Amino acid sequence: MTIGIIGAGALGSNIARLLAKHGLSATIANSRGPASLKALTEELQPLIKAGTVQEAASADIVVVAVRWVDIEKALNGLPAWNRRIVIDGTNPVAFLDADSPDAKDPNNPLAAYGIKAIDLAGKHSSQVVGEAVPGARVVKAFNHLDVRVLPEPTASGGQRVLFYSGDDVDAKAEVRKLIEAVGYFPVDLGPLAVGGSLSGLPFGSLAGVNLVRI
Repeated sequence: MTIGIIGAGALGSNIARLLAKHGLSATIANSRGPASLKALTEELQPLIKAGTVQEAASADIVVVAVRWVDIEKALNGLPAWNRRIVIDGTNPVAFLDADSPDAKDPNNPLAAYGIKAIDLAGKHSSQVVGEAVPGARVVKAFNHLDVRVLPEPTASGGQRVLFYSGDDVDAKAEVRKLIEAVGYFPVDLGPLAVGGSLSGLPFGSLAGVNLVRI
């Protein structure tokens, strides 16, 4: 099983750290090219290597770890998915510049946190991601925890809980194996329309919830 990560910001880089910590290899890519990831790959060598977005997208399991506003650009023109697994780690929020009008908008309840909810016109977030990766089997995971704790699956003498959801039973089983392999305790939240809404920022009731199985 090969793993690719599209996106090398806080989410993508910390997923790479988590994988390397548990002996798993992956190819990570961003829009700026492999050379821009030299520091990260030197930190995580030899298990994590930098590649092009096309190379990362050719893996058996591909983690989408880009900002919501970059999804369409990041996933455009990639190889046919052919039922490969895409892990959707995104959340439908926009990160605000501190000096922007949105950051000072009294009608934005999330302005104090530097984010703004994106209107999905009645769709759930993984439905939107799924439309960008036609033919892939989408599983929602790695989106509900603070990215800074992702490399540390153990806490308080137990395992952190990682939620996941999806509509394809076999794809979910593969992602569950991966979650277990990196030391987390997986909890299945059901289909994407239910689980994705429960775990997704900014309004999911389980978003940001850091549960530990003792």
